[in-house]
Amino acid sequence: MASKQIGLEVNADKTKYMVMSRDQNAGQSHSMKTDNSSFERVEEFKYLRTTLTNQNSIQEEIKGRLKSGNACCHSVQNLSSSSLLSKNLKIKIYRTIILPVVLYGCKTWLLTLREEHRLRVFENTVLRRIFGPQRDEVTREWRKLHNEELDVLYSSPNSVRVIKSRIRWTGHVACMGEKRGVYRVLAGKPKGKRLYGGPGIYGKIILRWIFRKWDVGYGLDQAGSG
Repeated sequence: MASKQIGLEVNADKTKYMVMSRDQNAGQSHSMKTDNSSFERVEEFKYLRTTLTNQNSIQEEIKGRLKSGNACCHSVQNLSSSSLLSKNLKIKIYRTIILPVVLYGCKTWLLTLREEHRLRVFENTVLRRIFGPQRDEVTREWRKLHNEELDVLYSSPNSVRVIKSRIRWTGHVACMGEKRGVYRVLAGKPKGKRLYGGPGIYGKIILRWIFRKWDVGYGLDQAGSG
């Protein structure tokens, strides 16, 4: 093998392979072998904390993201249910701690209606915990907030809109020319050493525009430090 020529050896016990295709029978008759060892074929594996499947489906990835999001919600349950914190602060906790866990790697997701529904159900569940019940004006009984009421109270793009806007925005920037500063931030490869301190004036303008476009929620001083 070519790896042996440069002094590398493949550990067959730790090496696995996967055939990615929507055809369930793809690669059934094929196998990978080296010398006297054969590699195990798998149907899914994790790469950079993202679940890849042999059918190139995101269902398992979203299921895992929602599971991690539920665990994150449980870890901050005392904060989200505390009467000492304002609802605005609880929303910030959701957007800066919980939502990034759920949307990790979402820029490559192609959502179906089923996956959109699952994401909205998760988000509405978290928002109902934050905003609490509401007293009905007619029956005077406490009831859960409807989805439309949650959208008005949240007043920010829901998770599905965030995913779709990121995909559109990334494609829009990719079509820009090299003269645009935002394109250079996305596709540029910095060379040399960065000067001591934060970014220059032009860099701060670009970062401020990115933060406002993506609604990241971080301050410019935090992004420019380190």
